[in-house]
Amino acid sequence: MVQEYASNQPQGFKNQIENVAIVGAGGQCGKFIVEEMLKNGKHKITAITRAGSTSKMPEGVHVKKVDYDDQPSLVEALNGQDALVITMGVTAPPDQQTKLIEAAAAANVSWILPNEFATDGLNEEVGRDIFTGPPHKKVRDHIENLGKSSWIGIACGFWYEYSLGGGPYRYGFDLKNRTATFFDDGTTRLNTSTWPQTGRSVANLLGLKVLPEDDNDKSPCLADFRNKFVYVSSFTVNQKEMLESVLRVTGASLSDWKVTRVPVKEYYREGVEQFQGGNRAGFAKLVYSRMFFPDLAGNFGATKGLDNDKLGLPKEGLDESTKAAVHLAESGYFDN
Repeated sequence: MVQEYASNQPQGFKNQIENVAIVGAGGQCGKFIVEEMLKNGKHKITAITRAGSTSKMPEGVHVKKVDYDDQPSLVEALNGQDALVITMGVTAPPDQQTKLIEAAAAANVSWILPNEFATDGLNEEVGRDIFTGPPHKKVRDHIENLGKSSWIGIACGFWYEYSLGGGPYRYGFDLKNRTATFFDDGTTRLNTSTWPQTGRSVANLLGLKVLPEDDNDKSPCLADFRNKFVYVSSFTVNQKEMLESVLRVTGASLSDWKVTRVPVKEYYREGVEQFQGGNRAGFAKLVYSRMFFPDLAGNFGATKGLDNDKLGLPKEGLDESTKAAVHLAESGYFDN
């Protein structure tokens, strides 16, 4: 593709994203995206919600209610939007994202961030192993084939607070009962991001200029990531370091904890069998454990590099984020 420059665009061209629609603006990740975008103050934000939704949005966020079975209502809600950010839970109807993408194309939305906030979506082997790769690729291909929008995937790894505090089938920790399951020896590193860092990643990404001004402009721009992934991370950390952080913030000692070690590939196979047998816990086991294989599956920073500096992301403190996970676990946040 020939490099485009803002200086060569026709009169009236806007070299920045102004109007952003968000699906799931009140959700676990979406609320942090909205919060960081409001802090940046660069965008007009529209929350796309179901007609019966009672979610309260922060001041400064416009709300448009839609009926997902009425495509014209989706198109109308997306008219005039420069970008669409989709964040949806695993229980959302499978065709909901497709309807949004097709409506975005009809409304000439230029940029779509699909519902893919996870690991490196371009690692096809890992994608097949965790069963999410092929359907995610199908979504990205559909966006490209419609020919109206470009996509950007957010490779942020698993969310740290959610994965550390949310129970033993994620990062292997049961904070309430003080047990930990280490995969192999617990020293395999992976990239993981906090919810606030994920929110900053999206806000700062959409705050970039769309195109470089001219051939001399080497600053980051949105077009650098067209139909690609942006790789971001809060920490590159292993399970032993997570446990050490938990001990520091709780004041406990290692003798207060029960730590077991399991062969990660065996644990993964068990998760696959459970999932295929209808046990949903098996899915969490297989997805998380696959990232701790020794093939750097979860450490995309080592294989692809990180875009943190391009997006102006701050360095975070591990203990502070661990403290947030401990608080969520102790408060019962993950019990539902």
